[in-house]
Amino acid sequence: MPNPHQPEATAEHRCPVCGTATALQYGGMYDDRYGYPGLFDIGRCTRCGHLHIRADFTAQELSKLYTQYYPRARFTIEQYRVPDESRGVAAWLSGERCAAFRWVPKAVRVLDIGCGFCETLGYHQSRGCEAYGVEADANVELVAAHFGFNVHIGLFDPDRYQAASFDYVTLDQVIEHVADPHKVMAGVARVLKPGGTAVISTPNARGWGVRLFGRRWINWHIPYHLQQFTRRSLTILARDAGLELSHWRTLTHSDWMFFQAVHLIVRPKPGERHPFWSGQKWETEQQDRRYRAAARLRTLRVFQIASRVLDAIGLGDNQLCMLRKPMAAS
Repeated sequence: MPNPHQPEATAEHRCPVCGTATALQYGGMYDDRYGYPGLFDIGRCTRCGHLHIRADFTAQELSKLYTQYYPRARFTIEQYRVPDESRGVAAWLSGERCAAFRWVPKAVRVLDIGCGFCETLGYHQSRGCEAYGVEADANVELVAAHFGFNVHIGLFDPDRYQAASFDYVTLDQVIEHVADPHKVMAGVARVLKPGGTAVISTPNARGWGVRLFGRRWINWHIPYHLQQFTRRSLTILARDAGLELSHWRTLTHSDWMFFQAVHLIVRPKPGERHPFWSGQKWETEQQDRRYRAAARLRTLRVFQIASRVLDAIGLGDNQLCMLRKPMAAS
């Protein structure tokens, strides 16, 4: 299947984080959720372990990718919900604090890059924050207008904001989607106040899932996830932007393990949509039985317990990190 974004196989490929030559990790990967056409190769950095899709998308193509293929086009205003505060044993067991927005305190000025359906903006405003959002998916514009949120539809552009003007910047499952992580992180550092914090939640390229499932790992999410970070590549990215990695851990929502189990039930052909992710019925009775078995494990909290154990030993599928901007020299 031809792919206009795929570089020539003979071209030299460099890590988008540290610039080291990359080796081919997997070839012929494709969108096994929403059916975006094309085959893609994944390269692995021989120095920092960073993985990335060897592809070149323009800003306009990325906007089209999310607007036409992501499922938010089917969302309605009635589906909008502001998240509750995350408290108690049940919230801990589920891993709800894996989300970057959960680490933003009350009454601060916050920029949420990749704000999605704008629920996080409602959450921040309910806690006295001055909240701004950025979202590439044009389907979100209707939600932002309805609730009066300050959202820029498009890619993050630091020139739209005053320098050193935000206490917090969050990228919740976002940094893996960007074509140029250095440019984005430099922009984040620019808009952060001295002493401000960037909170990043992103899949863990050294977690249990990628080790066990290989090319069937759910978080490859081709071609939406352009980057897959290791702790080392995140540290290099932060350092080059003038930020300090002040906190790192694996913290994963237990539903990710359920989604991984469901994702393995069937693998659609290139260009086809996965039944679960597209809201379709299972094609066979066997697939339906497997789904009900996974749902039963979810009810029994097997995924919750396993997720907490894997996070405790640093092998969770999601990494949460905080990057601090140093105070200006006196």
